[in-house]
Amino acid sequence: MSTLAATAETLHVPAAVDLAAIVVGALTGGLLAAREGFAVSGVLLLAVSGGLGGGLIRDVLLAQGPPVALTDRSYLPAVAITAMVTFYFSGWLSRLTALLVVLDALTLGLFTVIGAQKAQLAGLPSASVVFIGTLTAVGGAVIRDVLLARRADIVQPGPYNAVAALLGATALTVLAGPLGLDPIPVALVVIALVSGLRVLSVWRGWEAPVAVDLPGRARTRLARTGRPRRRRGRADGRGRS
Repeated sequence: MSTLAATAETLHVPAAVDLAAIVVGALTGGLLAAREGFAVSGVLLLAVSGGLGGGLIRDVLLAQGPPVALTDRSYLPAVAITAMVTFYFSGWLSRLTALLVVLDALTLGLFTVIGAQKAQLAGLPSASVVFIGTLTAVGGAVIRDVLLARRADIVQPGPYNAVAALLGATALTVLAGPLGLDPIPVALVVIALVSGLRVLSVWRGWEAPVAVDLPGRARTRLARTGRPRRRRGRADGRGRS
């Protein structure tokens, strides 16, 4: 058994915490659908994508039987109830903006840890664990944006989302794998790291970096520094005669 798989066996996210993360994800998806004026079917669909989308993608890629979202008796009913709550109380819930930002950030961290743990148990190599952990965290948002027929948020400049999940999944894989640290404290640290990065990026306006043309930037700087300086006397018309 690999080190990562052995580590994952000692790290089990409580079922109640897992379900709470799914409910928060469904809540954010349902609220977005309500703001867009969707019908009840649209609210339910976006709630499912927000709460279960990332896990569905993860389980399909791992190919270890039916997705947990379909085999667990509590997941779909919890998402359906959450969708109905957002359908009837979207106006009141929308006032809780600060709380929703924090809960959404915590969900991002939890989904990152859960996805990485599942990949570790499947015996995948470290790079694949990072990939699955990140995809589990942001997969639901990608499905949501596809359903809304818009460019996915994770590929646009904006608050840290995929970036935070990627850093968290990498930290979990390295700290609990090769370094052999206790997986439970590592998981808590990773959840705090991902959540903190997400919240700070929203509140302070941090944006994920965009592509940079390093050769072009270097040429521009060289052109600026390579220009010969004009003598001050001649420039002012006071040179010696």
